[in-house]
Amino acid sequence: MTLPPLHYPFTLDRSGIEQVLPHRGEALFIRQLTVLAHDHYQGEACWEPSLAILQGHFPGMPLVPGVLLVEAMAQLAGAGMLVGNDHARSLGPAYIGVLAGIRKCSFKQPVLPGETVQLSARTRQMSELAVQVVGQVSRQGREAGQIELLVVNTPRSELQTHLNPVA
Repeated sequence: MTLPPLHYPFTLDRSGIEQVLPHRGEALFIRQLTVLAHDHYQGEACWEPSLAILQGHFPGMPLVPGVLLVEAMAQLAGAGMLVGNDHARSLGPAYIGVLAGIRKCSFKQPVLPGETVQLSARTRQMSELAVQVVGQVSRQGREAGQIELLVVNTPRSELQTHLNPVA
């Protein structure tokens, strides 16, 4: 299959991201994505203070849980690869990137509800389907965290089989 050539950089808004990721509603954290190169993506994420999960983390001093920052990085890399990486694009819509591992993760300062964070990710193909993601989370121009992930391009049919097992 011959794919049309890409011209970097290009940007997707939330509706463009929804066209490539299955996440919806409050589970879609990425609000904007810029593909700078086949292996370099930047974006923004924000969590509204009204989110139920933030009401209990922590009462009186809400913080965005680190796991949501990790998921935002996975969404950024997954969407970036699906639209900006020739190898991931060549797999077609039958595949989707799935977070398969967290290799390293550190948080240097808290992220507050309602605060927009900037995400930057670089990817490296490890095998036919596995990709290493090295990312940085920033807030107010300062580093808030570093995250290294493993994303595996997985057939959607395989995920559906695990989610809907035959009785």
